Amino acid sequence: MKSIDQYARLVVRVGVNLRKGQTLVVSSPIECAEFARSVQKEAYEAGAREVVFRWSDEKSARVTYDMAPDEIFDESPEWLKVFLDGYSDGNAAFVSIAASDPELMKGVDPKRISRKNKANNVALEHYRSRLMSNRNAWCVASVPTEAWARKVFPGKPGPEAMEALWDAIAKTVRVDQNDPVAAWRAHQAALNARLAFLNGHAFKALRYRNAAGTDLTIALPAGHVWFGGGDDIVGAAEPYAFVANMPTEEVFTMPHRDGADGKIVSTMPLNYNGNLVEDFWFRLERGVVVDFGAGKGVEVLKEMLDTDEGARRLGEVALVPYESPISKMGILFYNTLFDENASCHFALGKAYPTCIAGGPEMSKEELLAAGVNDSLIHVDFMVGSKDLEIIGVMADGSEVPVFKHGNFAL
Repeated sequence: MKSIDQYARLVVRVGVNLRKGQTLVVSSPIECAEFARSVQKEAYEAGAREVVFRWSDEKSARVTYDMAPDEIFDESPEWLKVFLDGYSDGNAAFVSIAASDPELMKGVDPKRISRKNKANNVALEHYRSRLMSNRNAWCVASVPTEAWARKVFPGKPGPEAMEALWDAIAKTVRVDQNDPVAAWRAHQAALNARLAFLNGHAFKALRYRNAAGTDLTIALPAGHVWFGGGDDIVGAAEPYAFVANMPTEEVFTMPHRDGADGKIVSTMPLNYNGNLVEDFWFRLERGVVVDFGAGKGVEVLKEMLDTDEGARRLGEVALVPYESPISKMGILFYNTLFDENASCHFALGKAYPTCIAGGPEMSKEELLAAGVNDSLIHVDFMVGSKDLEIIGVMADGSEVPVFKHGNFAL
């Protein structure tokens, strides 16, 4: 990439849109320290009160999963809850750098990973709820690691693979353009046109069909709201927008937790906790996954679905044209942050309360009554294809084409 600093500026100034005097919490793998420090410098230039780091090391995590006593996987350290709850309650902004070896955890007992994730998610429910309700600005971005780059570009030596992945990431986040901030504003305008179409129609259901085997109808709850690109902070004295994912090509909302019927077939592998799940599918009845299968990683899939009751229900529906800029690159990133922006996708698990009118102010009971799914997980998986057709069903039963031949019909 020509300028790591320019990318860091985009994450700080557009991603979390950092306010003067605000604290920034940066979560990063140790392999991405150079970029994390660039984010730190840019944040201070933007007027940050403090920049705090939370480092991770997936190689040492692998050693823990292989060698640690079994009981620790049902525990979450108290310091982590205090750390994240404290900073989120103090209105800090959060940058997470997502970069991992897609197969580092291959061979690890999937039950250990599932139990550890569940323990952490239970402990961090308050923090996760604040972010998913847009009470804190947050942004997920990514930079290459060598293991990841070698997986994406297996025919290239390590340094060449790293350079190729840097170049690919630069294009996806528009840092390769002369004025990345202006490019993002133009991109937001295009997303806004799609949002106007979807929110204006207020569909009661969407029907999916493609040759891969997806044949599904999902109900959308009354009062659902579509979002895309930037989101507005909830509850701030002076409202401002942030971009939660860089890159982002999607527009998304929530399905009704009881309203999915039919079969969904994945069109890309899923990297879940360092394990690849490939060629998988789900069959749903009244919103619940009642059957599933996978060509690879079926035990990983089972552990994910068994996390809790809400893990077997859909929490997000997202639309991405087959001819999105990322899809046109023809690269399988093995990283959901990128692959989900090359394909229409769903998420199993927790829904974003912001995707229903008044959601951030609703109690858990009110959200459930409105059809909003809750879970300890939120896992995106891809279903888009060149021949995907999506029909929107209006309240009066009339039908409106939403997708034709994999792309928006509007």
